[in-house]
Amino acid sequence: MRRGSQCACGLLAMVAIAQLAFAQAPEFRLPESVEAGSAFSVPTSGSGAAVFYIVGPGGAFRRNVRLGETVSFAADDISHAGHYLATLAAGSFVESKPFDIMPSRQPAAISFLARPSRVATNQSDGISGVVYVFDAFHNLVLQPKDVSFALAESAGSPQTRTAATRNGVAWIRMNSATKAGAAQFEARVGEIHEHRVIQQVAADPCRVKINARPSGSRILLETEPVRDCSGNPVPDGTIVSFSETYGSRQATVDVPLKRGIAKTEMPAYRGAVISAAIGVVMGNEIRWGSQ
Repeated sequence: MRRGSQCACGLLAMVAIAQLAFAQAPEFRLPESVEAGSAFSVPTSGSGAAVFYIVGPGGAFRRNVRLGETVSFAADDISHAGHYLATLAAGSFVESKPFDIMPSRQPAAISFLARPSRVATNQSDGISGVVYVFDAFHNLVLQPKDVSFALAESAGSPQTRTAATRNGVAWIRMNSATKAGAAQFEARVGEIHEHRVIQQVAADPCRVKINARPSGSRILLETEPVRDCSGNPVPDGTIVSFSETYGSRQATVDVPLKRGIAKTEMPAYRGAVISAAIGVVMGNEIRWGSQ
């Protein structure tokens, strides 16, 4: 009985020591998440010296601490949003816990992309706008925010659209105007706004009409002013291809528009067929000398 009692007492003592060691093991409590730009603290328990680490996309931080005290971080210590790992090391004791730094809910800046910078008139969904919303620490603001878009021309009412961000991004498409010229494209989130300029140019010509008259032994050919289907002058420099077919002979002359008109001369063959084209847009035909 005496030997059994001694064994039981020894076992109880070992359990008590293990419970005491467990009770004195260091601990620290982390917030589940912290908003970027916010101060936060990490309470610890236990006694003695330790080292506290935080590692994440914003860098690595190391603090020498006294267990039982609180580890404090100022508002601007950790501002990059992302997934972090906190580790407490005291002697042979090492414990790690994850936590998140979340983007601020308050937008501070936007990045506005408008494409293309030059677009033909009267194009359905021809212009796109994309906005990225950032907080003061350059983190994408993940909370949905309404973005207002407005495309204003020199005449007429502006087109407006509103889109909510998803994961910090919002996008829309708009129609180009019927009149050529510069359009002001604006994106706005609250009081934050950005402008871009979209140059709207004439679309493909609606038709090409040529006139012909004699000029000595040659034919003088001249287009009427070339415009798109909305009445905008087609830009100077656009190539007009004049063609003349006479029997097995065929000749082509490329002439750029100048002040909206293209002119050239070609040989005067009786019965020759003369035409003009701009890209895939064909003009009228003239049969020379058959009238």
